[in-house]
Amino acid sequence: MYACKKMEKKRIKKRRGEAMALNEKQILERVNSRFVVSLAYAYETKDVLCLVLTIMNGGDLKFHIYNMGTPGFEMERVQFYAAEICCGLEHLHRASIIYRDLKPENILLDDYGHIRISDLGLAIKVRKGETVRGRVGTVGYMAPEVINSERYSVSADWWGLGCLIYEMTAGRTPFRMYRERVKREEVEKRVQEDREEYSDKFSEDTKSICRMLLTKDPKQRLGCRSDGAVGVKAQPFFRTLNFKRLEAGILEPIFVPDPRAVYCNDVLDIDQFSTVKGVDLDQMDSDFYAKFSTGCISIPWQNEMIETECFDELNVFGPDGSRPPDLDWNNFPEAPRRSLLDRIFRRQQPEVTSSYTRMFSSTNSVNSVSSTP
Repeated sequence: MYACKKMEKKRIKKRRGEAMALNEKQILERVNSRFVVSLAYAYETKDVLCLVLTIMNGGDLKFHIYNMGTPGFEMERVQFYAAEICCGLEHLHRASIIYRDLKPENILLDDYGHIRISDLGLAIKVRKGETVRGRVGTVGYMAPEVINSERYSVSADWWGLGCLIYEMTAGRTPFRMYRERVKREEVEKRVQEDREEYSDKFSEDTKSICRMLLTKDPKQRLGCRSDGAVGVKAQPFFRTLNFKRLEAGILEPIFVPDPRAVYCNDVLDIDQFSTVKGVDLDQMDSDFYAKFSTGCISIPWQNEMIETECFDELNVFGPDGSRPPDLDWNNFPEAPRRSLLDRIFRRQQPEVTSSYTRMFSSTNSVNSVSSTP
């Protein structure tokens, strides 16, 4: 089974989100990780753009942190989720992709209790060693260098991991109390100037990794040095985890979602019912939709074809490596062969018509005779 992410065309145009929608689709095409949602297909309908993705029925991390009893998780569960997120970031960074929007709402659970990073609309692909600039992300999770409009790279993602580990442990974000009403400017000031506080819920190992990930200076931050994700995995916080078993998908999750439960607060978390008025779609929009709706041959599917050696049956070409006739867009498809039932029906139809004609003619003759004086 798959999930279908629908993006309303008029809403995208009203919010000028064309670039973000196309960017998410193109980045998902490049990613192959069990810790990041996979793209199976992309298409459009009259009103929406659709991404067919890995189905994640277990809800998002924010729901589990705040709606399953006392806010926060026990330490084993924090370690497990943090390790899988770390692996997902490692795979993205290995593909030269900076995620830039790490927060609990974007971490989804599957039926078995494993997590995947989702919603890659703000992610960006960079050249090796290249940095970017831009105030993108979510308030409370943006790194100081992002807030200050400085150039940055993967440092923004490792800061986000620190925020997540802190929130999963404490049941609140590092720089804002749970349900505290505070302006954006105040939160950003705290991120830049204040030190996070640690309660009794934090073990020494948890404090240590949070402090290193939430270091204000990106050059000194854990994960931003030459060892990258390897240095993060080597922390005492993860000493009880076997990363090889985790990446192979054979490490049992701490929590398995109930298949009978719905892990969201409202039906609007699953489907959004809305219409946008006063927005007209034109030819420029159609050109954009053509770029978006190119389908997709997912990398996992390609790998399966290679492993099962089915590619010999699929790799069929025409003369000189050209497309075979059935895949050549310039050729009209052949008319389908008529079925036996269709041929029988067509053979009998003229007889029915001629019988009706003879009957109709006979009736007219009778009428004409009876009307004769």
